[in-house]
Order: sequence, then structure tokens, then C-alpha cells
Amino acid sequence: MPPRAWFLVHPEGLVVRSDGDRVELPDDDDAAALGVLAEGGHDLGALDDGTPAIAAALGKGPVAAPFKVGPLRGLYASLGDARFMMAGRASQIVEWGDTHRFCGRCATPMQRIPNQRCMRCPKCDFLGYPRIAPAVIVLVRRGDEALLARGARFPGAFYSTLAGFVEIGESLEETLAREVREEVGIEVTSTRYFGSQPWPFPHSLMVGYFAEWAGGDIRPDGSEILDARWFRVTELPAIPPRVSIARRLIDAWIADVAQSP
Repeated sequence: MPPRAWFLVHPEGLVVRSDGDRVELPDDDDAAALGVLAEGGHDLGALDDGTPAIAAALGKGPVAAPFKVGPLRGLYASLGDARFMMAGRASQIVEWGDTHRFCGRCATPMQRIPNQRCMRCPKCDFLGYPRIAPAVIVLVRRGDEALLARGARFPGAFYSTLAGFVEIGESLEETLAREVREEVGIEVTSTRYFGSQPWPFPHSLMVGYFAEWAGGDIRPDGSEILDARWFRVTELPAIPPRVSIARRLIDAWIADVAQSP
């Protein structure tokens, strides 16, 4: 069996092997040293270099050197795009395994179905799949200005795009209009799909849009949004890191403004 890369999901983040400033994913020997068995792991496919990847849970408590637990967001610079996205997948799959140990219909212990991302109840045949929560994220434009907001739950004092989860019975476009109206009190039009990104905090799929301001004055709701303003490219506040689709939306707007006559 070829060497594998392990995504060991800890309650406080991801376990990595640390050597000074160098951070690496644990290998088979490391997983064995930490007491993790492959039988309980989840196959993730292969990394960008072809190395097989496996995800497993590691219980609470500290880990000894050369290992450390790093918050997933904080490891982005060390892991890079491909490994960070795989780490996000690992985190979601491990969380799914932990929260689907028992049948939600009859409380019988669930069984994993081989070669599928699915749990099955041996008593009532209920099937449990990983949960994915769709959310809309939007950059609203008004001429050469963009609406950016500071959220109450942001991990830093930066400004970002607006976002919100899809409710039952809503289309993505309906969610977009409702969230903008609820959070900052304005109306939008001309929605345009931009792209999407899986976001493992804890199990979202972010669907990105551009939209145009259609009317109204900004009125932050004071609960989800603490402040919101129109910004020009030349006067931007602190904005999200490049790992997020919010930053990709902002960067695309900056590039579009730069190309405008």
C-alpha cells in the first residue's frame, strides 16, 4: 500500500506535524503513533500529487511534539489551496460520521455503506448522507462602488460581502434578495452568478453572485451586521483573506473597475 496523507480532525482543528516553520500532514507511521486506526478512517481520494488521503477523528486533549493542532483557517498559508480544500472536506466528513452514529428515525447504531458516502440503519433502512447547507454570498454594486459590511461574528475587524443561508422553499435568487434586505435594508436587481466554494465551517456550500443596487439607503440590522458602507477601490478597508470566495468576488470587482474606461 502506498504511503498515505492523514487529515486528523481534532475538536480544535487539524493535527499536523511541525518542524520549525515547516508544516506537513501526518503519514501512516504518525497516525499509528497517535493511536489512530485506518479501519475507522474515511477515504478522501488523492491529493494533487497523487498521494492517497484519508480522514479520521482524533479525540480531545493535547498532542505531543512534533505534532500540533492548528485551527483550519490558520493553516491555509501552510497547506495551500488544494490541501486546504481537502482538509475542509475531511472536517465535514468526520463531523458527519460523528453526528450520524445512530439512526435519526429509530436510534439504532448506523452502519457505513462501503464505497459510498452514506450511513444505513440495519433495522429500518434509513439512509444518512453528509449534510450540505447552501448559502448565498453576494457583492452588491452601485456604479463603481461596492457594498461591504462588517459582521458581528467575523473573526477580525474586516469588511466583507453579504451572505446568508437558503431557507426551505427559496430559490438562490430569493435568498439573495431577502438577505440583503434584512441585513442592510436595500433592494437589488440584475443578479449574476459568479461561482461557488465549499466552506467547511461547518458544512456550507457558498454560491457567489454579483447584484446591482436598485434602491434604498443602507440600514445595518445591528444584529448580524454592525456596519455597512459603499466603498470605492481606492478606499478599501481591511478585506477577507484570499482563501474565501468573498475575496474572489471583491478581487473580480476590483479588476472590472480597473478595466472600465
